Amino acid sequence: MSIFKDKILLITGGTGSFGNAVLRRFLDSGIREIRIFSRDEKKQDDMRHHLQNPKVKFYIGNVRDRQSVDGAMRGVDYVFAAAALKQVPSCEFFPLQAVQTNVIGTDNVLESAIAHGVKNVVVLSTDKAAYPINAMGISKAMMEKVAIAKGRALGEGASTTICCTRYGNVMASRGSVIPLWVDQIKSGNPITITDPNMTRFMMTLDDAVDLVMYAFEHGHNGDLFVQKAPAATLDVLAQALKGLYNADTEVRTIGTRHGEKLYETLVTREEMAKAIDMGEYYRIPCDTRDLNYDKFFTEGNEDVARIEDYHSHNTARLDVEGMKQLLLKLRFIREDLGLTEKAKSSEIKSE
Repeated sequence: MSIFKDKILLITGGTGSFGNAVLRRFLDSGIREIRIFSRDEKKQDDMRHHLQNPKVKFYIGNVRDRQSVDGAMRGVDYVFAAAALKQVPSCEFFPLQAVQTNVIGTDNVLESAIAHGVKNVVVLSTDKAAYPINAMGISKAMMEKVAIAKGRALGEGASTTICCTRYGNVMASRGSVIPLWVDQIKSGNPITITDPNMTRFMMTLDDAVDLVMYAFEHGHNGDLFVQKAPAATLDVLAQALKGLYNADTEVRTIGTRHGEKLYETLVTREEMAKAIDMGEYYRIPCDTRDLNYDKFFTEGNEDVARIEDYHSHNTARLDVEGMKQLLLKLRFIREDLGLTEKAKSSEIKSE
């Protein structure tokens, strides 16, 4: 973490699950200061009492309010933009709220970062931004477009670098079904599944943070980094949890919720045509052409017609045993099963 030594990191949405995981990774590094920017003073107060760490500073504000963002941005070297409305059904009912936070709020953060000479900004996105069908995904897709357009405009060699990271389902993060199903198993209630054949990418928060670190160190303006991950059906996930908890709980299908997909796409076919396979993830560089298309001669790209998008139905598929092993990587599950000591109050749980 040498590039972060004596630097200042700002995390917008820092009290959320992903912001928490990034904070935990940086806490014991040589970084000088970590600024948590969020609108929830209760969560900030809880985090302050848990951490008791002078490196961590708290700023109450809202990404929708540029002035409050500017107040937290002064002197910052790195920004991780994780503030978002991400609950799919909620965004379906209040789509303009999703636009205000996910699109306009992110634009405020990026404009402030550029104005204050921030070195690197990493913007957090989601698989729902690829071929979006719901308000949350549509707003996140627009957020990506805004970030990539700003990165393209800045160009190579600019003092500020802006790139995006896109992820699938992060297990046991806020809004995940895993804590809900664990509660249902422990209370003897049926596990409620929307569609047993629905597939989702499965990754841990700690795995996902690795890509954030890489993006900070190696990202170019306008880059989109996508984490590869295995997938599982909801039925396999439910059976794996029942196995870990030695439970014979009923599984009840309740039907899909507003805006839900049968499977999630992480990389579109069009993106796959220009994606660079980096092993654990894809790097998708931005299209650097301008609007004067007559200058650029092209015969078209026949590859797009042959390439398939990368989605949770065609990625590596976990069986019940594989799903169990991945679940056991979650601190929340290990603690609950008594396999590891519960986190002390001064520690942060990333899930």
